[in-house]
Amino acid sequence: MRLATFSIAAVAAVTLGAVFPHAAGTASLTLSSARVSIEGTSNIHGYTASSTALTIAALDVDAADEDVLGRALEANAIRAFEVVIPTTSLTSPRDGIDKNMHKALKAAEHPDIRFRLRSLDAAAGTATGRLTIAGVEKDVTLNVQVMRQAAGLGVTGTTSLMMTDYGVTPPKAMLGMLKTNPKVTITFELVLSPSLS
Repeated sequence: MRLATFSIAAVAAVTLGAVFPHAAGTASLTLSSARVSIEGTSNIHGYTASSTALTIAALDVDAADEDVLGRALEANAIRAFEVVIPTTSLTSPRDGIDKNMHKALKAAEHPDIRFRLRSLDAAAGTATGRLTIAGVEKDVTLNVQVMRQAAGLGVTGTTSLMMTDYGVTPPKAMLGMLKTNPKVTITFELVLSPSLS
């Protein structure tokens, strides 16, 4: 089970709701809410897992004016954006999945899943970056929607990937009778708001 989650930002161990420092020419934003989910199938049933424990490690928006949300929608305005998801924060409502999932994701050796944004084209609905799962880093392209909201910037997206591309062996259960499909779909929802400070 894999999580690409889309990590869109992580590097400084800043938790949900934390404020990102304001640097010269950079606007401060807050991660108001976040959720990443994975969906997969097996030869017996489908499964889901999700986490809301995302953190932003790096966020740099080239915006010296007050309209940071509007500026963030422009090409090349987001100069850095990295998200981290603690691997063991991914949980499933179905019994018995979490332990096998965390083991398959090598959570003991690689406690975080990370996504580092390289470029965002809000008009085209694509984001490219580097996704790290189980210690393996690869280029990914995400289908995204970035929308201006009354209180912030909503970012939603999805991508599909093969667990085996990241060195993850699809989990098995029930003495091997349950076999997991290596393909999973990852979806994410983030809301970024301007800092009040």
